[in-house]
Amino acid sequence: MTIAPGNAQQGASHVYRTMRDFVQSMDDTLPGKFEITKEGIVHDMMSPVKQHELTVLRLRKRLEKVMPEEIVAHTGEPDVEGASEGIMRRPDVMVIAEEDMEGDGTFDPRTLLAAVEIVSRSNPDNDWVGKMRDYPLLGIPVYGVFDPRTGTGAVFTDIHSTPDGPRYATRKDFVYGEDVTIGEWTIPTSGLPRYQDDEAEETES
Repeated sequence: MTIAPGNAQQGASHVYRTMRDFVQSMDDTLPGKFEITKEGIVHDMMSPVKQHELTVLRLRKRLEKVMPEEIVAHTGEPDVEGASEGIMRRPDVMVIAEEDMEGDGTFDPRTLLAAVEIVSRSNPDNDWVGKMRDYPLLGIPVYGVFDPRTGTGAVFTDIHSTPDGPRYATRKDFVYGEDVTIGEWTIPTSGLPRYQDDEAEETES
């Protein structure tokens, strides 16, 4: 009676490895960002726009200004991978101890202190729905979302068990211009850029 679940787990692992190999082969071939979720591969085709990248830069600098030297707000590669969950993500900003960045391979999601995402204009559900489901599954204790479409955001904390799996229990919404607390650190959100309608139309056309 225990063989079927084992076979199912082995099959799921094989599917994940296949998707992982595909994503890694495509990373330098096609534009955009590939990630693996519980629902399959997500490909955000949008080229990074200035407002997105400027938000990443300003959040990184503001976080590192108030955090101890040994904690960094890392942007870029490598991915955060939970192979047992079949998830591989690449947060826009990863709050992590510098020593936990050492070694080879992907980041262990259990070492992240927080993940921050700037909502994509082309695929907002990836940040507001998919990652809000995946990050508590990975055990990332704090998830911050900044949405340049609306000038608002939210910070999710307190992972707890639900019938659908681990989920964040607490949500604190904010509007641009207010201070926001991510983990133990509070930063201003004033001066963060918003998407412009004409530039969004050019990006999506």
